[in-house]
Amino acid sequence: MRLGWPRRRVAGPPPGSAFRARRPSRRRDAAHPIRVRDPRRGRFRGRLALTPSRAAGLLGLLASVGAIYGLAGTPAFTLGRTDLPELRWTTEAAIVAAVGTADGTNLFSLATGPIETRLRLLPGVADADVSVGLPDTLVVRIREREAILAWAVEDSRFLVDRDGVLFARSTTAPAAIAGLPTIADARETASTLIVGSVLDPLDLDAATRLGSLVPADLGSSATALAVTLTTANGYVVGTVPRSWYAVFGLYTPSLRTPAMIPGQVRLLRSLINGREADIERVFLPDEDSGTFVLKATQSP
Repeated sequence: MRLGWPRRRVAGPPPGSAFRARRPSRRRDAAHPIRVRDPRRGRFRGRLALTPSRAAGLLGLLASVGAIYGLAGTPAFTLGRTDLPELRWTTEAAIVAAVGTADGTNLFSLATGPIETRLRLLPGVADADVSVGLPDTLVVRIREREAILAWAVEDSRFLVDRDGVLFARSTTAPAAIAGLPTIADARETASTLIVGSVLDPLDLDAATRLGSLVPADLGSSATALAVTLTTANGYVVGTVPRSWYAVFGLYTPSLRTPAMIPGQVRLLRSLINGREADIERVFLPDEDSGTFVLKATQSP
């Protein structure tokens, strides 16, 4: 005996009826390939139809690749000339050595990125751009560094840019230091500075602030001011010709930053006001307190 609910029988179309169930269309659509269920894995696996349009695109791609390889091997586009800019701080020989590309090099196989990287490593170069001009030219464009300070170490004069890079010696262009603030570095470590060295940001900040001072900023009758950096006293500002000098000191990243320099300048101005001819030296430990020493009085 069989238990359970009796099965419900669904009546079909009456005999002789014109009704017929529609089967799903098996027409292939080039844009939507048929996905067939894989009975072994229970997944659908894609089947991509190679239509005439896809075949044409693939042939075009292969033709383009073949053309590139053909141009890379042809002698029609080989390097015959290199356009170099006229520079102030970097010699043409240094630029040619950094480019490092010989005549006859195929321009289609030439990578310009490494050349630009090598040019930017030159001390006097701030930025570089290299491009190919068909059929046979390599174009080199360079933006040089701009000097804002002259850094004096004994008999050497270095040009310093806004990033603190010592990018050239003044012997390359002696007139370049004319009008630039000059910092005389008398520290024991100054002898290690060379072209390509980078100043400490604190020194660059302090030197820029103090180097921009003129006698009128202090109410002084001196012809000019001289800034010196020493190991013992830090930054020292004196008059030209020599009359008095003021010790501004060394600066640190947190406790004694160069931001106090404007306050020190105001204090120095008040201290020498009316007594400049009698003062020998001034000490400025901060922007609120300072002392001065008068010149020794000589007896007849």
